Amino acid sequence: MKILITGGAGFIGYNFCKYLLTKTNHKVYSIDNVNDYYSQKLKIARLKDLKKHKNFKFYKFDLCNKKKLEKVFKINFNIVYHFAAQAGVRYSLINPRSYISSNILAFFNLIELIKKNKIKKFFYASSSSVYGESKNFPLKENQIISPKNIYGLTKKNNEEIVELFFKGSGTKSVGLRFFTVYGAWGRPDMLIYKYLKSIFFQRTKFYLNNYGNHTRDFTYIDDVTEILHKLLNAKITESNVVVNICSNNPIKITRILKFINKYLKKKPKIFKRSFQKADVKKTHGSNFKIKKIIKKNRFAEVDISLIKTVKWYEKNWKLFR
Repeated sequence: MKILITGGAGFIGYNFCKYLLTKTNHKVYSIDNVNDYYSQKLKIARLKDLKKHKNFKFYKFDLCNKKKLEKVFKINFNIVYHFAAQAGVRYSLINPRSYISSNILAFFNLIELIKKNKIKKFFYASSSSVYGESKNFPLKENQIISPKNIYGLTKKNNEEIVELFFKGSGTKSVGLRFFTVYGAWGRPDMLIYKYLKSIFFQRTKFYLNNYGNHTRDFTYIDDVTEILHKLLNAKITESNVVVNICSNNPIKITRILKFINKYLKKKPKIFKRSFQKADVKKTHGSNFKIKKIIKKNRFAEVDISLIKTVKWYEKNWKLFR
């Protein structure tokens, strides 16, 4: 099977490519523009690891380049997973234009070719950010969504475009609403990695937003890659569906930080500050729907997976200089 995974230099894209290359015989193709939103050194290291596998082929370009994308689609892919996007909630306040380009225009280029080439299954990254500041916990896929930042709005737009664009086309699409994914090879701009960097690089300041009164549905990357693989062969009856990818186990951020302190026997200086307007105070998703689709009942224990994450960072901290 020929599988296209966009965003292979990114956190989730890399880990899923690696999963398929080590556990299956599928041919994996990936596109990524390797932009400088965060460390290109880290992205290049991910790609270097993937290129060790003979079944991996990489293309470096932006999905906004439709001509290059059309050439790649001559490969006749069986399935497409789309993870390439402009990430980051707070960055959407600084540079909203990049989200329109990467998350809407590039997205449409991709789905246009998926439809044209009659690809049967399309999986794409949405986000828990589509829910906004909801208080109806646990968050369920069928409730009204109301994002509070440009990033979340572009993901809502993706879901709505897909529903209309693929209607009657024969392509089945699955929107993946990811909730605070963490683990090895994680993004430097996310909480756990910011905190680890402030411990290993003592001159790095760590800012604790909302004075630590945030709660997040932390979801381990190994659970995510297992879910993504199981979806490959899952029986999906609806032509268009969205699913939460979450642990259904909300944890206060301060508990995560205290656990890291205890394990490493050290802690950084913390600079507490008020609530940031792009943030939401709590995320807590229901994973009932995804568990029913793929028959997955167990998720990683946070304490164990956090230790694995910290151990990985201890070995690879130089990538985050």
